[in-house]
Amino acid sequence: MKQKLSGKVALVTGAGKRLGRTVALRLAGEGADVAVHYRGSEGEADEVVAGIEKLGRRAVTMRAELTSVEEIRALVQQVAHEFGRIDVLVNSAANFLPSSVISTTEEIWDASLDTNVKGPFFLAQAAAPWLRRSNGVIVNFADTGGILGWAGYIAHSVSKAGMIMLTKVLARALAPEVRVNAIAPGTITMPGDPPEWEEEFVKLAPLKKTGTPEDIAEAVSYLVSTEFVTGHVLVLDGGRTL
Repeated sequence: MKQKLSGKVALVTGAGKRLGRTVALRLAGEGADVAVHYRGSEGEADEVVAGIEKLGRRAVTMRAELTSVEEIRALVQQVAHEFGRIDVLVNSAANFLPSSVISTTEEIWDASLDTNVKGPFFLAQAAAPWLRRSNGVIVNFADTGGILGWAGYIAHSVSKAGMIMLTKVLARALAPEVRVNAIAPGTITMPGDPPEWEEEFVKLAPLKKTGTPEDIAEAVSYLVSTEFVTGHVLVLDGGRTL
């Protein structure tokens, strides 16, 4: 049976670790070849490539600093050169820097906005010509901090609110050829996370359980495949934002 992403190429940023890793493997499992972006996690990215190759798909690791527009453009050109097309862009690379009103520095502010908003925008800009050719899709990673606002993560919350608006304006600007959506994870735990996180998240979520990386990958898969949704932010938080 033909897989739904057979013949497609996905660029997943931050694909060496955590949620990006799970998403890259999920898209490969659905038939896509994958450009596995990393910045400092070369060993982990190599492991993801090996996992994708075991699934019978092609994968290549590609390093880039996503606060540099020059490196972003070079990354997209490398993907196009290696695979000949780009159908899916998943902007999952991000940082998560604590900062209160008092502790926020210019460096923290710039690092949050540059990584979490600037990088995804210029990736979308560089990939847009390729995505338009293939009627492709962009999936951005926001999070519930961009909706609720976290006083201990001010710069981060602002950056993720920016990602939500970026999703909406890109959806309008790139329609009808390209669909652009976002997910907003919350109350998600992964292997290795402190056990107190799960206890706290269970208390915060009306569903009284935490989400998993597979829940995130399932949502990304849906947004990649559905053809009548754009400009939407899919919240995955067990009802926390209620």
